[in-house]
Amino acid sequence: MSLALKRLRIAIITRNFATHGGGAERYAVAVAEQLAARHEVHVFAQAIEHDDARMSYHRLSSMRKPRWLNQLLFARNVARLTRTGFDIVHSHENGWAGQVQTVHVRPMRHNLLPPASPRARRAVQWLKIATSLRLMTYLRLEAARFRCPGRAIGVVSQTLRDEMAASYPASQDCLHIIPPGVIVPEHPPSKEEALQALGLPQDAFLLLFVANDFRRKGLDTLLEALEHLHPMPPHLIVVGHSAHLAEYQARSRAMGLDDRVHFLGQQQDMQPVYAAADVLVHPTREDTFGMVVLEAMAQGLPVVVSRAPYCGLSADLDEHEAVLLHDPASKDELGAALHALLNDETRRAALAQAGRKVAARYDWAQVAQAYERLYVELLEARA
Repeated sequence: MSLALKRLRIAIITRNFATHGGGAERYAVAVAEQLAARHEVHVFAQAIEHDDARMSYHRLSSMRKPRWLNQLLFARNVARLTRTGFDIVHSHENGWAGQVQTVHVRPMRHNLLPPASPRARRAVQWLKIATSLRLMTYLRLEAARFRCPGRAIGVVSQTLRDEMAASYPASQDCLHIIPPGVIVPEHPPSKEEALQALGLPQDAFLLLFVANDFRRKGLDTLLEALEHLHPMPPHLIVVGHSAHLAEYQARSRAMGLDDRVHFLGQQQDMQPVYAAADVLVHPTREDTFGMVVLEAMAQGLPVVVSRAPYCGLSADLDEHEAVLLHDPASKDELGAALHALLNDETRRAALAQAGRKVAARYDWAQVAQAYERLYVELLEARA
């Protein structure tokens, strides 16, 4: 069977199908868009903010709380709806539906039951799990998608592959590293246009932080470092939809940073934000890949980012391509790195140029082709 001869009917499963979510959501949308150019694509999701005439959308009902029950009901419903009628079912969510899985985040089992943890601690954790319907449900849904053989599991980085293999050893033969791609803009807005559109100061040096989970991605450390950057202190743009937004706005005011920190919330179009900024800062404490880093590089921004294993992408970067932080929780290390960049325009230009070359190595068309090869392998094995 050849992809050139067969148009596949593909079901894409993800709870949130939108480009302005996190990296996992943008990954699912980008792959679906690539596949829709050659195949019949059906999207099954609870939230859909996307309009592409080449795709068919199937909106499923959702429950706000409890989240674990919503996840279980979604898994059950999509399994029923995609049981027949599709050549390939490709899931980005925990559950038992789908011959092809894409895993974007560290397994819950890895967090709850670290492979190297002492036996006594594991026993305590198992007791905690056994007495929690929420944790038990999440773990059962997670384990259901990692059963091999007969499945292919895409993971976004080597870091995540190692964690997956340690948490679910039986899945090792099914794991394939398929990192995300990136789109390099042809005609981005000018810096002046972007600053005016976003209402940002025209003459400030602007750091950029992008995340929905402010704590896990290191905004605490960044604010502490920013507090001590003098003279000519930079401003900070904070983008993202976080449940802790009000808390961080209050903290910024308490630190005397309210006139230098600009909370823009969630942005539908990130290009003006990247065009306005001078440096992306991503002191993440846990990121299986770090799509925002790759996107910033594609937009020509120098980046400061946690090194691996804190950020999966960093395993493929060196000091000529990014400023790599040894300890993302250290405000002193981050402050020193930012101070050095503020005073070295040549270094910033070199990082920006190297970053563009890094981004050129990641292409969404190649990502989709990698999945198509997995589809064909599975279909041929099934024939």
